[in-house]
Amino acid sequence: MQEKLREHIEKIIPLSDDEFALVLTHFTYKKFKKHQFLIQEGDAVKYSYFIVTGLLKLVYTDTTEKQHIVSFAMEDWWESDFYAFYTQTKATMSLECLEDTEVFCLTFEDYQRLRNTLQKMERFFLEKSNFGFLGAQRRIISLITSNAKERYEQLLQQSPSLVQRVPKGLLAAYLGVSRETLSRLSS
Repeated sequence: MQEKLREHIEKIIPLSDDEFALVLTHFTYKKFKKHQFLIQEGDAVKYSYFIVTGLLKLVYTDTTEKQHIVSFAMEDWWESDFYAFYTQTKATMSLECLEDTEVFCLTFEDYQRLRNTLQKMERFFLEKSNFGFLGAQRRIISLITSNAKERYEQLLQQSPSLVQRVPKGLLAAYLGVSRETLSRLSS
């Protein structure tokens, strides 16, 4: 499991064995079962999560109790209610396992210590944040400029394995369409 975290980091920055040993001291490894919550709306957000195995959904519930799927996260991805994590405020979203999931957890304090202790890790976290920002912008633009068929085709192109792993009803909610519309698009 540790090797997956190291490979992920080393896609951006090289690490010596000693540096990786130091990095590893800042993480906690945890396992969660399907349907278990890592974050619930209103709770303090203790961690940012690196997903080793499994699949998660990040959900925002509006004032009418309608749930909006903000994102799905699978292996080799990071997920959290990042606003709450970085501002150390209460969660406005929930993070739930769609499959049994294994993660490395990083507290805000350890995130800060790691950035201050090992300069390379500041670059790593900056790159990951930039990629996350770009992905979020792409999703927003897609939602406001693309029709349902185009959004579905973009999802197929960008994350083909996600389409195989996520139930159709959740995919439809993520794309902003009905389950029936998604069935028509995928046939």
